[in-house]
Amino acid sequence: MHKKRYWIIGIFIFIVLLGAILDDEHEKTEENINDKQTEEIDQDEEENTETENIKENQEENEEDKQGEEEEEENNTSEAENEEETPKDKPKPLSDLKAHFIDVGQADATLFQYSDGSKDYHILFDTGDWNRKDVVSYLQAQAIDTIDLIVISHPHADHIGQLADIMNQFKVHEVWMSGNTASSQTFQRAAEAVLSSEAGYEEPRAGEIYDIGPLSLEVLHPSSLSGDLNQDSISIRFSYGEIAFLLTGDAYKQNEIAMINQNASVDADILQLGHHGSNTSTDPRFLDAVNPDLAIYSASSNNSYGHPHAEVVSLIQNKGIDLYGTDVHGTIVVTTDGKDYELSTNKQGKVTAGSPPSSKTEKKGKGNKSKASSKPKTEPKKEEPKKEEAKKDNPPTNNNCIDLNHASLEKLQEIIHIGPVRVEDLVELRPYQSIDDLTKIKGIGPARIIDIKEQGLACVGG
Repeated sequence: MHKKRYWIIGIFIFIVLLGAILDDEHEKTEENINDKQTEEIDQDEEENTETENIKENQEENEEDKQGEEEEEENNTSEAENEEETPKDKPKPLSDLKAHFIDVGQADATLFQYSDGSKDYHILFDTGDWNRKDVVSYLQAQAIDTIDLIVISHPHADHIGQLADIMNQFKVHEVWMSGNTASSQTFQRAAEAVLSSEAGYEEPRAGEIYDIGPLSLEVLHPSSLSGDLNQDSISIRFSYGEIAFLLTGDAYKQNEIAMINQNASVDADILQLGHHGSNTSTDPRFLDAVNPDLAIYSASSNNSYGHPHAEVVSLIQNKGIDLYGTDVHGTIVVTTDGKDYELSTNKQGKVTAGSPPSSKTEKKGKGNKSKASSKPKTEPKKEEPKKEEAKKDNPPTNNNCIDLNHASLEKLQEIIHIGPVRVEDLVELRPYQSIDDLTKIKGIGPARIIDIKEQGLACVGG
């Protein structure tokens, strides 16, 4: 009985122990399963996280790309809008007026224009020495300040009123060639510039200056030869698409030099060199400039015969419109930089001027027929009397030939003054005395005595 009980108890204990063991294994199995599930969940979460990150990155990249495309489209749109915005288009130019002023047998051209609230005034040459018309014209335009004065060369018909202008207007800058002259007109002008606050320059070919919207390209001279006419400052003025070309009294060889140095000489408006003289306007130069309009400055019935017939024919045969101050008075060209129009204060048609006197100068005593007032038998005067004659002007009469005002033809009645010297005589005006004629090449003390003894020459105011 007891043995059976113990056997049953043993079996019970075994079952309990087996159950405990099985429970322990079950717990371990569940833990492994849970751990595995946890790992799988963690792995899934990591994979999901990576997938989400990839998606997020892709979405961000797509958003960035879309943003860049939108920004690029916006920039393109803005650029297109900016191009269409009137404020970014080239600002239209105000009207420029080029005044070819009627100043007789001389030159003066005024460029008048503005840029916004700023007004500009540029004067190319200043008329003749014995007139006040340039000063009066500037005053009539209500001008009180001149930005630049260009003196093409120091002859009295180009630098004539510079001193008066310097004294009556505020001038910022003056350009000259660098050549000098012995005339009183030049001396007065030089002193007026030096005593002013204006800047001073001697421009040379190849230099370009912008004064507001107007561009100035210097075409000549590259260097000085010493000849006043040949060294004339020549400038191409550009305003938008319209160009003006002014050459002072430059000669044909100087015009060809401008072409040969590969300068841009094409222009819509050309001022004929040397008042329309045949010393200027070479046909090759005219072809290179190819102007629509040619203008010259001269006085009516001038003794030089300007404009010369061959120049007038050359211009007209090429179909170029020709205007002159002797016929049309002051000529004004108005341009907006694209087109231009011309107005004049007189009506007329240009024809060739009267040819200049054909008298030729003779060596020695000059034109004998003009020296007939000196008796051939007159004894030679003693040296002291010669010296006295050199110092004083002879008495004048009502029929004297005024060195400062007489015509070219009349001046050639004076002994030793022929067609060559008479041009020098006029260009070196004014004279304070007959002795000042020594400024002319070939006129020395002995010839001054002859001129005084002839009794025709005198000096007026």
